[in-house]
Amino acid sequence: MFVTHVAMVAALTASLNVAPEYGRPDLRRDAERIVAGGVTGVQARVTSEGRSMVATAGVADLRTKAPVPPNGYFRIGSSNKTFVATVVLQLVGEGKLALDDTVDRWLPGLIKGRGNDGRKITVRDLLQHTSGIVDDYPYPTAIASSRQYRRHRHDTFTPQQVISRAMRHKPAFAPGKGWLYANTGYATLGLIIEKATARPWHEEVKRRVIEPLGLKHTRWPAGSAELPRPHARGYTVFKTSEGFVDTTRHRDADASGGLISTTADLDRFFTALLGGELLRPAELAEMRRTVPVATELRRIWPGARYGLGLVQRPLPCGGTYVGHGGDILGFMTRTGVTADGKRSVVISVSTERFDSAKRILQIDAAVNRLVNRALCDTR
Repeated sequence: MFVTHVAMVAALTASLNVAPEYGRPDLRRDAERIVAGGVTGVQARVTSEGRSMVATAGVADLRTKAPVPPNGYFRIGSSNKTFVATVVLQLVGEGKLALDDTVDRWLPGLIKGRGNDGRKITVRDLLQHTSGIVDDYPYPTAIASSRQYRRHRHDTFTPQQVISRAMRHKPAFAPGKGWLYANTGYATLGLIIEKATARPWHEEVKRRVIEPLGLKHTRWPAGSAELPRPHARGYTVFKTSEGFVDTTRHRDADASGGLISTTADLDRFFTALLGGELLRPAELAEMRRTVPVATELRRIWPGARYGLGLVQRPLPCGGTYVGHGGDILGFMTRTGVTADGKRSVVISVSTERFDSAKRILQIDAAVNRLVNRALCDTR
């Protein structure tokens, strides 16, 4: 009788074309596939209506072979941009600044030269990467070899120095007339936040986002090159012949990508943000208004569009998800929340590779597979 009942249920499920649910074994297998693509470790969290499951794969340390901690800290890279954008939009909602304010309204004369003009670039342009500013980012973002890493990992630069370097280049296009990812734009936004509030951007993020949401494991590293424990070590492959270089320790604490966090905290942040806990409806709607990304990115992110500090991408099961990834020495972060807010995913990969375009695409494909299957809730 039991066998007959199981067979009937299976037949009924098949006839209704109901997809099996994505579970912890599936998450673990997908994390292992990412490791098999050529990385040292993965930590992945999937949340459905408030219930989370976590899987890890690979190792946290190539020397000791210790397992990846399921609650480990990591550098979130450009996922930081969504925190900064949230503070900017809160200030917009409070009437303290406007999306159509020009950079010169807040930072007169900072952006000028070689055709760059802060009188024409708006806060919205900075948030959405439509300013035309061309990055010339210094270390550690521009570190391209193990030798450079050893020599420059402790270098620090002020936002003014970062912006000054970018001003040596002609803009890629007139403000609002194209799309080009620019970390320099978020360094500028950090200064605008400070000018509007009389406090550094990271203090405003702490006061307005981290503390209200209870993100106890999200922090600004200040001048420290260390990661809190527990954490997986971060590795970078600059050249295949060098193998994995331990790049855990370095300094990067500006508004384009400075925060350290965990998968649990990032999950809480993105679901709270998109659930309306941090922004009023009008400002959240502005954040979610998107434009197409550059053609070269659409090749690897088909259908991707960029809002104000948010990336929107289509799902194979229909609909879209939003979030913001981050790539920084030693760590790759990917996040996503479904349009209805019912499912979310956060992935931390403790390796960055620059040695092979084919290898990078393989890793990206494995990460995207996990995201798509988790958010579509299908095996």
